[in-house]
Amino acid sequence: MMQTDISIVIPAKNEEAALITLLPNLKEVLPQAEIIVVDDGSTDDTARICQEVGVILVSHPYSKGNGAAIKSGVRKASHPLVVCMDADGQHDPVKVTELVDAINQGYDMVVGARSQQSQASRARGLANAVYNRLASYIVGRRVMDLTSGFRAFKRKKFLRFINLLPNGFSYPTTITMAFFRAGYSVRYIPIEAKKRIGNSHINIFKDGIRFLMIIFKVGTLYSPLKIFVPISLLSFVLGLSNYLYTFFLDHRFTNMSAMLLMNSVLIFLLGLVSEQITALLYQQDRDESS
Repeated sequence: MMQTDISIVIPAKNEEAALITLLPNLKEVLPQAEIIVVDDGSTDDTARICQEVGVILVSHPYSKGNGAAIKSGVRKASHPLVVCMDADGQHDPVKVTELVDAINQGYDMVVGARSQQSQASRARGLANAVYNRLASYIVGRRVMDLTSGFRAFKRKKFLRFINLLPNGFSYPTTITMAFFRAGYSVRYIPIEAKKRIGNSHINIFKDGIRFLMIIFKVGTLYSPLKIFVPISLLSFVLGLSNYLYTFFLDHRFTNMSAMLLMNSVLIFLLGLVSEQITALLYQQDRDESS
């Protein structure tokens, strides 16, 4: 795929310090690519820098969130292949060609996976490791970097899931799991992320909880049994354990044991019905897009 077939989408909120260097570097490495910067309600000179460099500028009248900026940029993109990267200077423009080359090998999405040394802090690295393992369990594939904002994908397939994407920082979580569950080919390429220029807009506690909620939301949307079965088994084990304890202690069957055992059956049946519904919805969506 030629450079002229690539749209690069960069969400930016008060990132003038990094964009001064990033945008000229991008234009030098990929002079024919379409570069789109989405100004998410910045109060600095982000818009002026974009205009001076000569890239396409999409402006939000107020801050809507990183995910909303990505959606605006992808909608604006005019090419079949889109590359998303952060505006904070962490991602090397040279690596864009490596992502694009992998797409040309037949992948639908290619993600730049950060090394442990590239994590902003030890706490962030630990949190991302937990997210990666949980997401890997839900989608049944190894997820090397669930939250990386450096990725290339086929625009048409991304647009299938655009209404599912949250407006906040957890958009990479949703689109990664959606692509895996849809059966699309996803590849990870190791990258070394540089230290960001400026301050991070992510709150590790607030956004961390939001990431977990997104994982469970997408999990129940695409693989309900992966969520419901463990909860059902836990309720069953607790009910059985309580029954055995009270039986040998008092030779009786308690209401608590009955409630836990009944809940385990109801939760399993709920997951089974949800799995059938999502399978039908996914089949309908696939038929409409074919």
